[in-house]
Formats: sequence, structure tokens, C-alpha cells
Amino acid sequence: MLNFDTLYNPYASRRTTAYSKNGMVATSQPLAAEAGLSVLRKGGNAIDAAIATAACLTVVEPTSNGIGGDAFALVWTKGQLFGLNASGPAPQLLTLQALKKAGHQEMPPYGWFPVTVPGAPAAWVELSARFGKLPLTEVMAPAISYAEQGYPVSPTVGRNWEIAYARYAQELKDEQFNNWFKTFAPQGRVPKIGELWSSPDHARTLQSIAETKARSFYSGDIADKINQFSKMHGGFLRKDDLAAYTPEWVTPISVNYRGYKVWEIPPNGHGLVALMALNSLKGFDFEIKESSDSYHRQIEALKLAFADGKKYISDPSQMKVSIEDLLSDGYSAERRKQIGERALQPEPGSPPKGGTVYLATADGEGNMVSYIQSNYMGFGSGLVVPETGISLHNRGNNFSLDPNHANCLQPGKRPYHTIIPGFLTKDSLPVGPFGVMGGFMQPQGHVQVIMNTVDYHLNPQAALDAPRWQWVDGKTIEIEHSFPEPIALELARRGHDIRWSMDTSSFGRGQIIWRTADGMLAGGTESRADGHIAMW
Repeated sequence: MLNFDTLYNPYASRRTTAYSKNGMVATSQPLAAEAGLSVLRKGGNAIDAAIATAACLTVVEPTSNGIGGDAFALVWTKGQLFGLNASGPAPQLLTLQALKKAGHQEMPPYGWFPVTVPGAPAAWVELSARFGKLPLTEVMAPAISYAEQGYPVSPTVGRNWEIAYARYAQELKDEQFNNWFKTFAPQGRVPKIGELWSSPDHARTLQSIAETKARSFYSGDIADKINQFSKMHGGFLRKDDLAAYTPEWVTPISVNYRGYKVWEIPPNGHGLVALMALNSLKGFDFEIKESSDSYHRQIEALKLAFADGKKYISDPSQMKVSIEDLLSDGYSAERRKQIGERALQPEPGSPPKGGTVYLATADGEGNMVSYIQSNYMGFGSGLVVPETGISLHNRGNNFSLDPNHANCLQPGKRPYHTIIPGFLTKDSLPVGPFGVMGGFMQPQGHVQVIMNTVDYHLNPQAALDAPRWQWVDGKTIEIEHSFPEPIALELARRGHDIRWSMDTSSFGRGQIIWRTADGMLAGGTESRADGHIAMW
């Protein structure tokens, strides 16, 4: 199993690695983590805890996710890893012709055009029905209570709320966006940090989802409200689109990285990017973390993986290249050869033909869950369905409008998706769930966390606290303010366009739970957010 220093954190934050025996929940908001733990204490398992935490996050961290978003999960139970893809497709009425008729040359970020079918409520139901122990009404009770009675807004959530409000106040002037302001800025402003905020509409919607097992959302009265709202403002989402939706159980994909298997959800998500990068990087030796060689090779491998991902990743039914070919040792060796001493301009290769929340849970029975859900770009589309509290996501913004692109918009097609849960195993045994949320930072965060763990033997908290970097475009790399300056200067000499950033939120927010060789749980939570580990 993992070999890490349990005491030393060279990137010390205000947190240390946490340890427990009976159960653990790690996520970006303390109340949500404690909601998951309360379900574990009532006899629920890690799957129940994940649902409770996820539902609660739609209330206590609405700046990053919501009922109207998508979700993905990796579930370890009964000695096996299961994958759930709960991302929704484009509505049947949403076409390239409709976009072009409206004068759009690319997919807009707000309004009805980028709205796809929400998958998160269906994810909760699927997970509960297949692996849960407690009734959904009991599992979702903490979320309903916080929505109804209110909760004090936490610091990171409060700051992100203010940022979103300032942006929306400038950009969302149309009447169709009025409900967002009524719901999330009811007094003409957003709630202050520490101020109580509640949403009775949100509570009623969650209660209905729990009682009907989401039938009300996809084919009942909530679906009627979504349908009516969409029709009223020229939207494309209809009740038929909701009624036709079901999440998909999928076979997770993996690569062997130095004796460990790193697992991701297959496309339409871009966990494949992280796996392609790791497959290239395993051909190098990384003995010293803080060296320009180490960072340079990581950056170059991820740039090449992203170039391939952006060209080839799509709805799996329409991918023009197989996952097996992209992850083949032969192809990774070819890509590795392109990593030289200087920064390169990434281009896709030719393989052989053939705004998000993350949470991790574990229980004393051996079950573990890696779960992620999102509205994208914070609150999503800016559209809130009246009388429901449902903020609809804008995941369709990732569609290409190029008819020749694999990810081109089509009715009923799922877009390239950025949210990805991760999982680590060794010798067919679970090590545990991990994830780093944050748009296109996510595969980069996965690679950095795995290398920090496997190559550099950092404990979970240190693996998360370590300074991060992210490739932006071309040769441009953003680095955190805590990144070693001598290495930054050396990377610049190698041709990287280095840009310092004081905005730690853009470097993702992660969680880790590892199971140690003696069966204990070791967890780390994000120091760049209101991260919290609840355990017993």
C-alpha cells in the first residue's frame, strides 16, 4: 500500500492529515461533510453519505453546484469499482441551425442555449437504489433542513457568491434571469459571510425528489415547471427530454502508474486526459519534486494530453478514436518522445486507428465513493426555474459548433465534460478516492496529486497543499504565489510563459481519503477552500 510520511507536511497549511477508523467524509463545505457523517452514524454506508453530502452541497455551496447540474461517481463496494455517468444530453430541439439563426458563432455561456438535461437528481436515485442502505428521504433530510431553516454562509462560498453577483448584474439583463436574482440575491444583494440564507423553494424541490425518487423532477410537476419556463422564454429543454433521461453505469478506465492503478470515468468526461499524461510520465524517473525537470515534464505531458483530449473526446458513441488506442503504451511512447528540453506548442497526435464540488466518503465496511457534481462556471446558465430553487447548468457550453469536430453539438448528444472523480487501487485492493475540482484544471490536479502521492510519498494533506500550476493555452502556465521562484525562472528560460497568480481558487479544490495498510482511513481536505473532514 501507500508509503507516505504521516507526520511531515513540507507544504504545511492550517490542516493536517486526518485519521479515523469507522468512517470519513471529505468535501469543500463543513456543513455538507457533517451531513454525510450524520448519515453514517445512523447506519448508512459510504454511498448514503455521498448522496447526503451531495444534496447538502446544492444548498450550502450553491456557487459551485445545484439540483440542475450533472454528476459522476466511482464507487468501490463488494470488491469492485463501479462507474456512474450522470451527465445529460442536449435537448432534442437544440440544433446548430437554431444557434446560427440566433447569430451565434460559438456556444454562449448563459441563457437557454447551453442548458442540457440535468443528471444530478437521477444520480442520487441510482446510487441509492443500487448500493444505499437508508431511505432516500432520510439521506436527504439534512439538505432539506438547511434549505428550509437556513445556514450561515461560509467564507469561500460567500466570496464566490459576491463575484458571481457582480458578473451577473453586469451581464444578465434579460427578464429570463430575474429568478436568479430573486433566489440568490433576494434583498438586492448576496448574503454576507456568516449571514443566514435559506431557500424554501429549494427545500420543497429536494423533498419532492426524495419522496418520489426523482420522478417529479423528470416526469412530474417539477418537470412541468421546467418545461413551462423553457417554453416561456424560447428555451429548448422540454419535459420529453427529462422523461427520456437515465444515467449510465459505465466501466471505469485506468492506467498502471508505478504499480498503482489510477481510475477515471471514460468519456464524455476528460479523465482520459489525466490518464494519457500519466501514461507518458511513467517513462521518466522523478526522484526530486522541486526541480525544473520534474515540472517541465509534467507540464509538457499534460499539454500533449489536452491537445488529444480536445480533439478526440466526445460522447462515447461518436468518438473517432478508441480509448484503448489513446492509452496504448505505443502511443504514449510516441507522445513522450516529443517532450524535450524546451516548451512546445501542443498539437494533437495521430493514435493508431482501432464552478464544481467534489466529495469523498468511506465507511468501516470497506465502501468508498469518489463523487463530483457541478453547475459549471459557478451558478451555471443564470436561469433559475420559478418556485423550485433549481439553477440550471450550462454544460452545453463545451460543445463545438464545428460540424466536423467530434464534439460538435447534436440533439441527444452529451458534451465534452470537465468534471471527473478519481480512484486509486493497488493489487486489486482499494487505496481510495481522490479528486480536484475546477474546470480544465481537474486532469492537471489529478496528475499533480497522484505524483505527489506515488512519486514523492506525500501524505494526503501535503499532496493537496503542495503549490500547483496549470497549463492555460499554448506555452502559458499559471503558477500559485507559493510556487518556488527559482524553478519558475528556470521554466521561463525553457520557453514557458510563466504567469504568477494570487487567485488560489483557479487552481482547483481537492479531497483525498486513503485506506492504510492496517485498515485506517487517512484524509486530506482543500486548504484553498472551506474544506472539512468529518469522521468517527
